[in-house]
Amino acid sequence: MRLDKLLANNGFGTRKDVKQLIRKGNVRVNGAPEKDPGAHVDTDADSVDVLGEPVIHQEFIYLMMNKPPGVLSATEDKWDQTVIDLLSENEQRFNPFPVGRLDKDTEGLLLITNDGKLAHELLSPKKDIPKTYYAKIEGRVTEADTAAFSEGVTLEDGFHTKPGILKILHSDEESEIELTITEGKFHQVKRMFEAVDKRVLFLKRLSMGTLKLDETLAPGHFRELTEQEVIDVDPRKKG
Repeated sequence: MRLDKLLANNGFGTRKDVKQLIRKGNVRVNGAPEKDPGAHVDTDADSVDVLGEPVIHQEFIYLMMNKPPGVLSATEDKWDQTVIDLLSENEQRFNPFPVGRLDKDTEGLLLITNDGKLAHELLSPKKDIPKTYYAKIEGRVTEADTAAFSEGVTLEDGFHTKPGILKILHSDEESEIELTITEGKFHQVKRMFEAVDKRVLFLKRLSMGTLKLDETLAPGHFRELTEQEVIDVDPRKKG
């Protein structure tokens, strides 16, 4: 990796800033001053310090966010605030993106990372990664709905979903449920309930694979995943 890119990626300033640091002799590689911004650095073998401060290289970032309503699951948008806008410059410098999407009005667990391979593993239809949602439903959810979801339901466009696990928490004119599905079609949860003549009033994602929403996170807040959470959520690490 280029020396200037390494420093910029690790928060020592813009590419222009770090080039000035380097050319002034403020950066050492393996104990020796290095004044060439384009010098190649082996991030696994070389030691780098800036004014005596060691540079600890971090390639990937893994964030858990409690997505608030009204915010888009996107990296940028001309009109609306995105989940990336909620991050600080320190996180944004890694160029992260949301893994999958939650609808604008949907809340809850959202994984944000720059690890494209992990995102592919979690979103691949072949992996059947379970996602669990809590929802409030207009209408009385019944055991007949549970049975229908367990077989998969046919959406308005003719697509037949994979089986889902529907758990009724409270059944009344306004019901409360938890639903676990392994797909992520556009508006899927809402469309599945429309298929049984009901309407979703509120939707919140609780988990994705082994990753569960940290309920201490207020809407719009986020934290880095622990090392164990990263290991647990990554299908590649399960052989």
